[in-house]
Amino acid sequence: MAEKVYFKIGEVARKFNVSTSLIRYWEQQFDFIKPRKNAKGRRYYTRKDLDRITIVYHLIKERGMTIQGTREYFEKYHSDKAGEKVELIATLKKTKEFLQDIKSMLEEELRKQDEEEFGDLEND
Repeated sequence: MAEKVYFKIGEVARKFNVSTSLIRYWEQQFDFIKPRKNAKGRRYYTRKDLDRITIVYHLIKERGMTIQGTREYFEKYHSDKAGEKVELIATLKKTKEFLQDIKSMLEEELRKQDEEEFGDLEND
């Protein structure tokens, strides 16, 4: 199945669990988010737009940066490499989840060992 080339604003908003008005606001604030518009003004976002919105979302919603701080970030780190940064963010999130799972498993194992060890002391 072919990968989708264009996304409507509603699809983009649902992907990030934000309102369409926030997507339009970010569009005004960041000149590097440039959806194509048809004759009626309907916006169509490309994969590159989605990559950039992903980084904007990460910086503002997840890291708590300001609009100005996000602009400066893009100026400093060249937004033309947005795809690489999106992949890096996704990889880091997966790694964090993996490490949290390992931590939970280790904590559970320690809890079981403590119960066995201290349970034996109570029976003595």
